[in-house]
Amino acid sequence: MTSISDRAASGPAAARQPNPWWIAVIAGMASFIDAGAIVATGTALVLFQDGLGVTGAQIGQFSALLTLTIAIGAFTGGRLGDRFGRRRVFTVTLIVFAIGAALSAMAWDPAVLYVSLALLGFGAGADLPVSMAMIAESAPDEKRGKMITFSHVLWMAGILAIIVMGIFIGGMGTTGGRILYGFLAVVAVIVLVLRATLPESAKWQAAHDRRTSAIEVAAAQGTTVEADPGAIRSLFRAPVLVPLIAVGLFYALVNVAANTNGQFSTYLYVNVAGSDVSTASALSLIAFGVSLVGMLTLMRLVDTRWRMRAFAVGAVFVLAAMAVPAIFGVTLFTLVLNGVLFAIGGAIAGEPMFKVWAQELFSTLSRSGAQGVMIAFTRVVAAGIALVTPAIIAAGPQVLYWFLFATSAVALAMGAFWIARMPRADLAEERAEAAEPAADAASVADAAPEAPAAGSDTADVAAR
Repeated sequence: MTSISDRAASGPAAARQPNPWWIAVIAGMASFIDAGAIVATGTALVLFQDGLGVTGAQIGQFSALLTLTIAIGAFTGGRLGDRFGRRRVFTVTLIVFAIGAALSAMAWDPAVLYVSLALLGFGAGADLPVSMAMIAESAPDEKRGKMITFSHVLWMAGILAIIVMGIFIGGMGTTGGRILYGFLAVVAVIVLVLRATLPESAKWQAAHDRRTSAIEVAAAQGTTVEADPGAIRSLFRAPVLVPLIAVGLFYALVNVAANTNGQFSTYLYVNVAGSDVSTASALSLIAFGVSLVGMLTLMRLVDTRWRMRAFAVGAVFVLAAMAVPAIFGVTLFTLVLNGVLFAIGGAIAGEPMFKVWAQELFSTLSRSGAQGVMIAFTRVVAAGIALVTPAIIAAGPQVLYWFLFATSAVALAMGAFWIARMPRADLAEERAEAAEPAADAASVADAAPEAPAAGSDTADVAAR
């Protein structure tokens, strides 16, 4: 007897599976458009001030709206991805994103931006957990961590693309903002066309078919099956709850420093260290290049026995980055050192490790939904802390960095001493699938009639 998972793995869908790296690039573009949407909005809203009459208060509202809708999108898209499949959901989410980007590019009034940015944020957020799950389920085990980490390289590429474009369109006013959103819309359409060539995740399809079959058998026998593992209520029960809490808290806390550096580094350079925007931007690009080195290092080590040793080194760099300005004060030199150290450490022991653990610690039918919950929680925490960050800086910029040191230390300790010791759900699931053919063969053997013993009447009749 052939199991459902075997049929899914050996059927036409599996035969059409493209190169896993191709899937990693096309699905991983979710990270590119997410980062691009955040950075482009920060630049475009400033450029829209004169032409569209966007006020300072509205800039704050639009930024909060984008963050909130990304969180809502991640929560919603994650659940839908577990229920209806990766391919179907990340096609719809990208269409929503493209519409939001196009509307933002054509906005003729600030009121339009409330609608367009809500669509943009929802589409970007909903695309993230589904696309990450698609990458994880398409990658071979020995390269899974590397391919997931690669999505963060694409996230960095999204930031870089907008920064470079900003250099050329920064003086174009409203037109420059329209170009940024138009670029995102074009990228979304291109990726949408390329994603149309991708088949559904074979692992999701096999898991979905197994559950559907179990429900049908249970209905025929008048029994029940366990709750849908991807349902929201199931995510808050064992065995999903513990890794959901651990990895979610890790991401939320480790992201505090990353989000603060991203949103307020220029503010600190100019208003505290006495530098200027041009210098801050140039130094940010240097840190960006250093971060790429850290990312490539993690890609080489994440699937080896050196993973947690690399994580420990990255953790030291992160804590040192926060300690320097906390101890020696916020100056141009300490901010540069902070940026370089954090660029290395954060790339190894930060968000990329969240993405890896978020794939490894959850089963196929709960993976996307769990990520959606964790991403949504992290975005809400980041938005809340961003609201009080200016007040913390006003109280004393060194206080801010002691706060970032504390949140980072708690997150990194959780990663090293709690999350790293958790059993991998993805490998357990694969072992269970591999054991199914043997179990099926055994059941067939048990059901087969025994051969008649030599000398028996049946044997004599058969001989005659």
